[in-house]
Parts: sequence; C-alpha cells; structure tokens
Amino acid sequence: MNWHLHFLGVGAAHAVELGSSAAVLERAGVPLLLIDCGPDTLDRYLAAYDALPPAIFITHTHMDHVGGLERLFFKLWFDEHLRGTTRVFIHAGLLPWLQARVADYPGTLAEGGVNFWEAFRLIPCTRGFWLDGLWFDVFATRHHVPGTSYGLALDGSFVYTGDTRPIPEVLASRAGGSELIAHDCGLVGNPSHTGIDDVEREYPEALRARLLLYHYGSEADGTALISLGYRIAVRGERAALPAPSEPRADAG
Repeated sequence: MNWHLHFLGVGAAHAVELGSSAAVLERAGVPLLLIDCGPDTLDRYLAAYDALPPAIFITHTHMDHVGGLERLFFKLWFDEHLRGTTRVFIHAGLLPWLQARVADYPGTLAEGGVNFWEAFRLIPCTRGFWLDGLWFDVFATRHHVPGTSYGLALDGSFVYTGDTRPIPEVLASRAGGSELIAHDCGLVGNPSHTGIDDVEREYPEALRARLLLYHYGSEADGTALISLGYRIAVRGERAALPAPSEPRADAG
C-alpha cells in the first residue's frame, strides 16, 4: 500500500504565492487526514480531491493555519449528508484559542439557531488520537507561547512539526527510525520559527538527511535552501512515506 504526504501549501504566513502550509496524509491515493486549514487550503483540497476532508488535525491557531474553517463550516452545514461528518482533532489545550478565533463570533448564521461546532465532529486530544485503526502521536512544539502549538507523528512513517523552533529532544523520540520529517524551516530563523542555521546547529547529520523543509518565505528562499543541500517541499508535491508501524501496545 502506498503512503504519501501531499503538500497543498508550503509557505510562511506572508508567502501567499506558496500557499498556506498544509498537508494531506494519503493512503493508496485516498485522503485520510488534512493537517491544518488555512485561508486557501480548502480550495486546494477541493481541486485535488473533489470532496471535503473527512478529518483535520490543527497544529495551532494562527490564522494561516485555521482561517479556512469558517468556509468549511458553511459547506458542511448546508449539506445534511455531510453535516457533522468531518472530524476535527485538536489538542485540548488549544480549544479556548480556537473557540475565540473561529467560533465565538455572534450569529454564526444570520438566521441564528446554529452553533459553529455542530457542523463538525470536534475531538479534543492530549497524547494523541486514533483514526482508521492508526494511532497518531501529538507532541508539543516551540512556537510563540508554550502550550500553544503541537506537531503530529505516525510511528514509522512521518513526523510533521507544525510551526516550531528546533526540537531535537522531541525528534530523538518521535523520529528514531526512517520516518520522513516535515519540518518548519526558513532561510533565516526568528524567535518563533526555525532557520537553516538552527537546523545545522541543533540536529545531527543523520537526522538532517531525513528533513523535508516547508514553511519557507519565498521561492527564492526555497532555491537557496536547495543550494545548501536540503530537500524542500514544493506546493502540490506528494512525498512518498514509509508504511506506518503497527500501533504500539500502549497506544491510546
């Protein structure tokens, strides 16, 4: 069975030409899980699959990662067959922030009588979650304030950091095998995001060889990262993944 990570967008918040950073886990060409839903993500998803996502994981609540949820609400709510079918997985600690950002605006519909989350199937988690017989680990990353950003790992297959500074101690435990590591990285780092100098300082060579960099600032920055010997994710790319390991006995 073939597994891929399909990058719908790979750009930093200001790099609109690269698309909002978001990726889809595919199993045998079928979308299983969308990671993040920025302002342009839903259009890209519909163009690729001609359907709405069955499940979403939200890494954090900056608008370039959640700005598409309102539009998804309307598409789900006004189709009785789809209403309540899209599962939204999010770390429980992020719920107040997500509620404030996308669901608290008074009058979700002008006609009233609707709560935002009724259109979805909201599933808070802490350590991780089950989806279609697979266990996904959820782990804290380093982005702005502690406890406000989380990454995702599927044992044996991939790690997706979300927005983060370097997290060598986390990757040592979550990506100890042959997993592909999709990592936030720009040409120059800052207090909230990883730069290539951070990568070279914080990560051993064997781990750097498995990095697939996304969330960079421009096409020129991507070209510069390639010239330094790194692999970058390109908008629309389907990166091949190792098959996931069987879920651990202590999962869930």
